[in-house]
Amino acid sequence: MSRTRTALLAAMALVAGATGTALAAVPGDVGAAAVPCTVDYKVQNQWDTGFTASVTVTNHGAAKSSWAVKWSYAGNQKITSGWNAKLTQSGTAVTAANESYNGTLATGGSTSFGFQGTYSGTNAVPATFTLDGVTCNVDSGGPTDPPDPTDPPPPGARVDNPYVGAKVYVNPEWSANAAAEPGGSRIANQPTGVWMDRTAAINGANGKMGLRAHLDEALRQKGSGELVFQVVIYNLPGRDCAALASNGELGPTEIDKYKTQYIDPIAAILSDPKYASLRIVTTVEIDSLPNLVTNVSPRPTATPNCDVMKANGNYVKGVGYALNKLGDVPNVYNYVDAGHHGWLGWDDNFGASAEVFKQAATAEGATVADVHGFIANTANYSALKEDHFSVDQTVAGKSVRESKWVSWNRYVDELSYAKALREKLVSLGFDSKIGMLIDTSRNGWGGTARPTGPGATTSVDTYVDGGRYDRRFNTGNWCNQKGAGLGERPKAAPEPGIDAYVWMKPPGESDGSSKAIDNDEGKGFDRMCDPTYTGNPRNDNNMSGALPDAPVSGHWFSAQFQELMRNAYPPLS
Repeated sequence: MSRTRTALLAAMALVAGATGTALAAVPGDVGAAAVPCTVDYKVQNQWDTGFTASVTVTNHGAAKSSWAVKWSYAGNQKITSGWNAKLTQSGTAVTAANESYNGTLATGGSTSFGFQGTYSGTNAVPATFTLDGVTCNVDSGGPTDPPDPTDPPPPGARVDNPYVGAKVYVNPEWSANAAAEPGGSRIANQPTGVWMDRTAAINGANGKMGLRAHLDEALRQKGSGELVFQVVIYNLPGRDCAALASNGELGPTEIDKYKTQYIDPIAAILSDPKYASLRIVTTVEIDSLPNLVTNVSPRPTATPNCDVMKANGNYVKGVGYALNKLGDVPNVYNYVDAGHHGWLGWDDNFGASAEVFKQAATAEGATVADVHGFIANTANYSALKEDHFSVDQTVAGKSVRESKWVSWNRYVDELSYAKALREKLVSLGFDSKIGMLIDTSRNGWGGTARPTGPGATTSVDTYVDGGRYDRRFNTGNWCNQKGAGLGERPKAAPEPGIDAYVWMKPPGESDGSSKAIDNDEGKGFDRMCDPTYTGNPRNDNNMSGALPDAPVSGHWFSAQFQELMRNAYPPLS
């Protein structure tokens, strides 16, 4: 239960005598005519040393072109950040003044703002509020005790796992593409992520829905229940420094443009009180932070672009800024991209990447409290669970880790990797309640090629290769993989520590073009998407395994969608 105090002044004479303010009657509402203002202060979420709160003020007096709400704390609460108001604090006294865009407050009109703060001891709701110097508050006896953890959360309250007890948004644009494919109606109602992969996507580009349009549709789908809206934040400066297929619109140094023209507008939309009842899950900047570990000098997999991004710090700054701004919105749940086991599972990558995640989560004003969890395997193909071999096995006198496929990795699948990474991140100071998401949109690896048992014990390689579900040439292969299938359907809380299996990457949307294609989206041609490419150090010089005739990344790829359905595991009915 959220803590709330609705402040009503019943004694008009008290206020009028103290302030000399003439009070305007509100037609049709006798009770409201006797009070100049109503303030609803809610503690939406509270933990050991911090809390978030929302404040809604309703004006029953004359219309205003600007406003300021003031209150004082009885304890040692300190406001650390806020949204939809300019918040200042001097000692225990707090002032919340309008922003330039929400100064108008009509007679009978309301406005809302919110903030995050710290406290110790008790976190009592303020007893007195004023609006432009006029006292609004008479104690209505609202509850001031901390939330009872056994109570179900009220609508819009922050929860431990946003997916539990909630529907998940079905993107109507993706759904229409899926339904138009033969057999696609079987999965057209599955929820997928909405990708903000360039600034123009915020308002809608090339006839596609913008962020507000998606959120409005999410409210419609929500109805009277709970709904998760999944959005991918994906536009860092110098994006995807080790690849070309999804290079972004911003150059390596354009961090200010990323902040002011991309993150700030998204944060403003997500913080609109209209959407406060949605559970908004963000996937923050895939394919970014791990590059600062694995693809920088002196590694043999280094690229000049990744060296530049490590040197200028703009990946860390950008992710930190996004976490800070988006984390200020009470109903936003930030999940940071954490690569996949075939990228970060090795000893020299695993711990170092976790350290970089911590660095970004404490940059640009962000704190670990701005991170609700992490997501593994976003837009990738790594199998959820390999049943037929494990790293603690020995075959023909050799450890499974020595096989060419495993190549000394500590993890052979996404589930073991995600659980281990979660433990590592908690040990570095992230909240013990952080949850993991695993993208299962394209890691099913079913069909006739799916093994039913381990391979021959002739050698460790025949044992592993004969039994592995993942049929790629190498775990470094990532583009439009031949033979891949739809994986586990989206599901809440499937395993301890796993918040959900999700389809963050919409199945059927290309990873990159098979050959160079001119486009206005800043997306280049990457040889890893070319079926004839023989590889590089990042995939141990294996064939790319990519499907032919693929369009530019993010565009609909019918042949891939059909293959994903054919090879789905669990199979489609």
